[in-house]
Amino acid sequence: MSVETSSSRQPAVVLRPAEADRVVAGHPWVYERGIQKVQGEPGNGDVVTVLDPRRRFLGMGFFNARSRLRIRVISHRNAPIDAAFFEQRLGEALALRERRFPDSRSFRLVNAEGDFLSGLIVDKYEDVLVVQISSAGMEQRKQLIFDALEKIVSPRAIVERGDIASRQFEGLPELAGIARGECADEIAFELDGLRLLATPFSGQKTGFYLDQRTNHRLVAEEVARRPGARVLDCFSSTGAFALHAARAGAGSVHGLDQSREALMTARRLADENGVGDRCVFEEANVFDWLKAHSAPGGDDPAPGQFDAVILDPPSFTRNRASVPNALRGYKEIHVRALKLLAPGGLLATFCCSHHVDAGMFQDVILSAAFDVRRVLRRVAVCSQSLDHPVIPSIPETEYLKGFLFEVVR
Repeated sequence: MSVETSSSRQPAVVLRPAEADRVVAGHPWVYERGIQKVQGEPGNGDVVTVLDPRRRFLGMGFFNARSRLRIRVISHRNAPIDAAFFEQRLGEALALRERRFPDSRSFRLVNAEGDFLSGLIVDKYEDVLVVQISSAGMEQRKQLIFDALEKIVSPRAIVERGDIASRQFEGLPELAGIARGECADEIAFELDGLRLLATPFSGQKTGFYLDQRTNHRLVAEEVARRPGARVLDCFSSTGAFALHAARAGAGSVHGLDQSREALMTARRLADENGVGDRCVFEEANVFDWLKAHSAPGGDDPAPGQFDAVILDPPSFTRNRASVPNALRGYKEIHVRALKLLAPGGLLATFCCSHHVDAGMFQDVILSAAFDVRRVLRRVAVCSQSLDHPVIPSIPETEYLKGFLFEVVR
């Protein structure tokens, strides 16, 4: 590994003009095509000095010849990427969350590019931290990162979730387990007064979808305006939307998901939060279920029998090439869902693909509404929770979008 100082002996990378402009604007990613010259022989994960075409300093970044992202810019200061650096950056990230969520003990502590720490995600569930590392530079420095986290947060445990596909593109092995301390398979935590569970070793993401916390509240507020509402929660996972809806006064909540393990957790949490008598969770393929229940003469419940439908599917896209197929999938579930909604009903719908922007997503919803002769009134525009910061000059940081619509007719 190269010595991590700002000396002239440190490897340097000269960027092409357009790539240099992107870095100046705040984007941390440098692709191979954007590199004009590599000075020295940096190893994968080494720190390099990033220069513009006139050899002016732009920043410091992690180099990786195995990755399409040749460089991830980490700092715009000409200073070492060392223990003090991580302590400062992680301290700044914690201070931001404490300002946004002063009464919460669970939140995303580090959101990669959103906190200018590309390749690092840290979620905090009470006194347990779950860490995802997806870059060679961060991987080589993870003990420094863990040390800094222990100094700043004093967690009971640090769990690694290195079983994510993005690691293979960096030439990193998959791994998962307890890095420091002790942790059970489940972490009980509280959001908005509800008891929830994170499953850091087996659950999606780091064990829970913290990015939807604000939207859970928004949906609950709309359900509360419909006392006794019949709610259909599609792709319900462990039931966070369902639990919020039931507590807000829904008369019944029907959750659908293909994960038997997630549904078992959802049923358990419904009971523990005192709403089990109004929640039913069914193991089903959502596309098949909606098709069967929205077709003329299909299975009960008949069309128009829900007062609120929540659609929170996983991403349908892996890259830009898959967007057309994804849009067809989004349209199909919206056509089916709208058929099931009663007049005045609520459609809460979300998309977590960066490649499908909010305009494209809304166009698909309106196209589905036209096909089933429904008119919608938009009552809210949704985004990811504020512990998942959005940096406008880094479009990839804004991935979650959603809408709440009311069926006019």
